[in-house]
Amino acid sequence: MAVSVAATSSALVLAWLPPEDAGPVHRAPRPMSPVRAIPADACGLPPSGPLTPSDLPDGASAVDCAAVGRLVVHEGAGLTVPAPGERATVDALTVNGSRHGFTVAVAADGTVSYAFEEPGDAAHSHGSAHAAPASPAGAARAACADGAYATAGHKEYGTYEWFLGDGPLPGNLSADEVRRAFEDAIGTITASRNDCGLGDTVGARARYLSRTNSEADIDREARCMARDGVSVWDAGDLVPGVVATTCSWSRAAEGGGPDELREADVRFNIRDHAFTDRPGERCDKEYDLRSVATHEAGHVFGLAHVGTGHETQTMYTNSFTCSTTARTLGKGDVLGLRDLY
Repeated sequence: MAVSVAATSSALVLAWLPPEDAGPVHRAPRPMSPVRAIPADACGLPPSGPLTPSDLPDGASAVDCAAVGRLVVHEGAGLTVPAPGERATVDALTVNGSRHGFTVAVAADGTVSYAFEEPGDAAHSHGSAHAAPASPAGAARAACADGAYATAGHKEYGTYEWFLGDGPLPGNLSADEVRRAFEDAIGTITASRNDCGLGDTVGARARYLSRTNSEADIDREARCMARDGVSVWDAGDLVPGVVATTCSWSRAAEGGGPDELREADVRFNIRDHAFTDRPGERCDKEYDLRSVATHEAGHVFGLAHVGTGHETQTMYTNSFTCSTTARTLGKGDVLGLRDLY
């Protein structure tokens, strides 16, 4: 997805990889330098602490108000105001769908705009809604009858290149086991795998690079921090109600269309939630790692949440313990990817 060393860190990362016989190792690059903003007392922003969309409203200048790099919070979600020409999006998978994501975009001239996730809504809906059936067969039928989907406004035009963090990982699994689970989940999105008989016409691509000592740019409150140019999947401590969070950064694509993805980080909450790669009859309040990872990969590639009535879709706004339903895509998930790719 990189076109030059200056435009993205992907080219830098690849240039730093050692020879194959040395084993894959990645070192964290220096954080990206924030844009120098010119303070303006006329903006009336609080001198410190998080901002709200009321503090920095639509149409304000992130540059003139010295807001680039400041944290903006909304309904429990938060992200750092990106540099001019970029947009940042936060999506949290929660135990009850109570936290809703949003996007902050900063135009090339510094103008700020927002997009807020509407609870319970899907961008496009075809057919009737369904509650989550109890049986796997019923879930599969319902997933293939529901055409609801929502998109986030960005896509990966090239190849999504990602790293696995070198810290603790979900499910007490080895790094190889977690990598394979994540690769499988991402592959479900790029190959639009489903049980509905829908063929793969999605042109998305991804490639795992190595483990890294970089971390996902996500803090303990599940908020997106300033990006470092490295797409990392890792695990750590998030607020209790959040199972996993994805932060993505993009910029306007040449020729129009969805924004071009520049980086996407994913973090799993292993402090408050248990994960397993093999949920079975003895599963007790554990989240299926591949189901959650497939949902997060959907966010990486531009899918957004769908709400109440669409529980059998992978992109449903919250997750179910001990369920593997989200490992494969529903009709709406596939239609959303086809819309983007």
